Amino acid sequence: MAERAGDQAAGLRRLFGRERMRIVTFAAGSVGVGKSVTVANLAAALARQGKETLIIDENADDQVAALFGSVGRHDLQEVLDRRRKLADTLLTLAPGVRLLRAERAMRSLAGLADAQRDALLESIGGMERPADVILIDASSSYPLGFSPLALAADETVMVLAPTSSAITEAYALIKKLSLGFARRRFRLLVNKVRGADEAEAIHANIAHVTKSRGLARTEFAGHVPLDEHLRQAERLCQPVTALFPDAPAAAAFRQLAGDLLCWPQPDGDDGGFEHFVQQLIHLSQRIDCTAIHAR
Repeated sequence: MAERAGDQAAGLRRLFGRERMRIVTFAAGSVGVGKSVTVANLAAALARQGKETLIIDENADDQVAALFGSVGRHDLQEVLDRRRKLADTLLTLAPGVRLLRAERAMRSLAGLADAQRDALLESIGGMERPADVILIDASSSYPLGFSPLALAADETVMVLAPTSSAITEAYALIKKLSLGFARRRFRLLVNKVRGADEAEAIHANIAHVTKSRGLARTEFAGHVPLDEHLRQAERLCQPVTALFPDAPAAAAFRQLAGDLLCWPQPDGDDGGFEHFVQQLIHLSQRIDCTAIHAR
C-alpha cells in the first residue's frame, strides 16, 4: 500500500511538473575550508539556472549575507517567540536567492517549549513552497562537533580543503556521524585545489579508509579550484558567477549546481519543508541528550 501511495505521489509531481524540493546540508570538520563561500556561490549558480534557492545559515558570523553585500537582521528565533512570521524573516540576497538566519534558533531548538514548537510548525504550515532547493550552511560549533542540520537533510556534503588537517578533521566528522547516528552516505566537495586530479585523489583516499573501516560510503561531489577571481569576488561582495562568469571557479559552481539537481532523491514523499523541520526538532533533542550523557 505504501509503495502504491509513493507511486501516486511521484506521478502527481510529474503531472504538475513540480520536482520534489531538495534539501542539502554543507558541513565541514574545520573552519577556513570555504564552506560559506561555497554555499553562497552555489546558491547564485542555482538561481541562474532558474531554481528558487533558500539558504539556511546557522553561523554567527553572517558571512553568507556579507558575500552578497547584505546584513541578516532577523533570526528564526523571532518566529519561535511569535514576534515575526517566518516569511518576514527571509532576506532576499539576489533574484532567486533568499536567506534564513537560524543561529540563535538552533541553539534553543532542543529545548523548545510546546508553544514555540507550535509557533514554528504553524508558520511553516502557512507558507507556500519556500524554494526549489534549500542549502544549509551548518555550524560546527556543537558539543559533539556537528549540527542536527547535517542529519535532517536529504544530502550531506562535506567540504574540505587539500591540507592534512582539513582532511583528518573531515574524516573524523564523518566517523562521528556514521557511528553515532548511522549516517551512511556523504558527498565530498574538495575546495581550493590545483586541479581535478588532486581532488579525486583526496576523495579516493577518504573513500578507501571509510569503506575499509565499515563506516559511511562517500561519493565525489566535485571540486572548486583555487582561483583568484573567487577571492576578488568575495572582497567585492558578489558571487563569482556574476562578476567573472568565465573564471574557473564560476564554471565549477555551475557544474556543481547542475550535478546537484540530478542527484537521485530518496523514494517516497517526504512531506516537504514541514517534515524536515519536524525531523530537525527530533534530532536536536537526540543530539542534546547525547551531549549531556557524554559529559
